[in-house]
Amino acid sequence: MHPLAQRILAGDRRAVARALTVIENDAQDKRQLLQDLHPHAGRAHIIGFTGAPGAGKSTLVDQMIAHLRGQNLTVGVLAVDPSSPFTGGALLGDRVRMTRHSADAGVFIRSMGSRGSLGGLAAASREMLVALEAYGCDVVLLETVGVGQAELDVMSVADTVALVLTPGAGDHVQTAKAGIMEIADVFIVNKRELPGSEALVREVRLMVHERSHHREDWEPPVVAVSAIENAGIAELWNAISAHAAHLRSSGFWESRRRSRHRADTEQVLLAAFRAYVRGRASADAAWRVALDDPAADPYTAAAELLRGLPFDAAFDALFNRALAPRSP
Repeated sequence: MHPLAQRILAGDRRAVARALTVIENDAQDKRQLLQDLHPHAGRAHIIGFTGAPGAGKSTLVDQMIAHLRGQNLTVGVLAVDPSSPFTGGALLGDRVRMTRHSADAGVFIRSMGSRGSLGGLAAASREMLVALEAYGCDVVLLETVGVGQAELDVMSVADTVALVLTPGAGDHVQTAKAGIMEIADVFIVNKRELPGSEALVREVRLMVHERSHHREDWEPPVVAVSAIENAGIAELWNAISAHAAHLRSSGFWESRRRSRHRADTEQVLLAAFRAYVRGRASADAAWRVALDDPAADPYTAAAELLRGLPFDAAFDALFNRALAPRSP
């Protein structure tokens, strides 16, 4: 067993920090580490907080940590900050906002840069969850980068998706954004002390009520909170807990976990094949020419390259179907 995995399972906090660095940096021993940790993962309730920048997600997560610790639950936090497109660096300001929990042995907080990922999460977020779950976290709070309507990756990772909205930020526009609105399991109207909060709550509730179909037979509740005043946090946790109970009783909890496992496995397959293509191109002149020739269309080039690989007939049929022109 990987030495870091042994230490994590023994409750070594420093080993978790080192393991997350191994995962984030895609170190050579990452595969062995994750293989050893995976059998001990899958128990935590993963809650994704998403929403536009400035909605107060970090302050809300900070208050949620305090509430969960008051219930003697161990908490892991993964907070994703935007990375610079030029240097790749990130401010990682969530560590600054959550410093009051830094000495609490029941809380583990990790900030990370998005590193160019466009779906609101860093590419390593899924794998980092495995380490936090194996460490024994009861709840993992996943705070996305805050990019708005395109921030949909959290839906495939979290058990419960909490969308944070605020009054005075284009209320009618917010409720019209179908993509980001439809992934929410719980709606949070933060900054309820501001004018317009009650109107936004009514508007979102009306939208939810009029929706013809609810994902997994769950009608998302709308909870008004004030993170800065620490108000409504208990009600929010009750709503999130009710969603978890619904998932478990209806069988959707396991369904989401199976979907997550499939997505993780597909990611590994794609990464492995991408690495194979790059390696083959560096060693095989024919592959290099096919990949680098802008005059050849990519469908024909890919078909020619794959024709020489030892795939079975079933793969060939699927591949040809994928390349077939789509009907308008």
